[in-house]
Amino acid sequence: MKKYIAEFIGTFVLTLFGCGSAALTGGINGALGILGISMAFGLSIVAMAYAIGDISGCHINPAVSLGVLIAGRMDIRDFVGYVVAQFIGGIVAAATLLMIVNMTAMQVVDTGLGANGYGMASYVGLSAAGALIVEIILTFVFVLTILRVTASNKTAHIAGLVIGLTLAFVHILGIALTGTSVNPARSLGPALFTGGEALAQVWVFILAPLIGAAIAAVVYKVFYGYVWDEAGDEEEADQAIQTDQAAQAIQADQAE
Repeated sequence: MKKYIAEFIGTFVLTLFGCGSAALTGGINGALGILGISMAFGLSIVAMAYAIGDISGCHINPAVSLGVLIAGRMDIRDFVGYVVAQFIGGIVAAATLLMIVNMTAMQVVDTGLGANGYGMASYVGLSAAGALIVEIILTFVFVLTILRVTASNKTAHIAGLVIGLTLAFVHILGIALTGTSVNPARSLGPALFTGGEALAQVWVFILAPLIGAAIAAVVYKVFYGYVWDEAGDEEEADQAIQTDQAAQAIQADQAE
């Protein structure tokens, strides 16, 4: 249960701080702008990676969990538990953000609670097909980076920073197009409480990240063909060396 609670907390923090930064500061044309909002999402990942990473791996995203599942790094039971915890975390975060908005002079219709969208809900009027393609590409880049940077002990200590910066990186392009989802749990919560067009369109921001993550996991397996980088697993390498040395010693004794 610690893993699932950690995923709930992580997704709650990501959704509240990321979507809150977009909703409460005026969006793209507000105080933070695209770069500031992108960094809010990225820094949320960095903070949570070092806070809960050693407990759950800090997926805090159903798309990431799907990629990890396909890559062979988790079982189906944990996958289901993670996804349920993540969606609950996103929904509770959106409810909390709504409560905060209701304590201000702002209205939900003005903030959107950081919901994603296409068409009239997109800053540049991106079509539904365009939104689907964009979210698949952005999620592909994000999940492929995660799978690789977490595959070796050599990079484990910087994984949180790399993943956070990558999330900020994909947001820089995606915010003007769709608001950037790459995370079904982050998208569903705000859509539920915003309602209307946001809720009608949320299927794109659930489906596209899952497709992008699946493609990333398949590409990762084709490129690398293993779950864990044996070159980075020093303990396993040491054991292999010791086994080989023992075998050589036995052969030498038999030769004598």
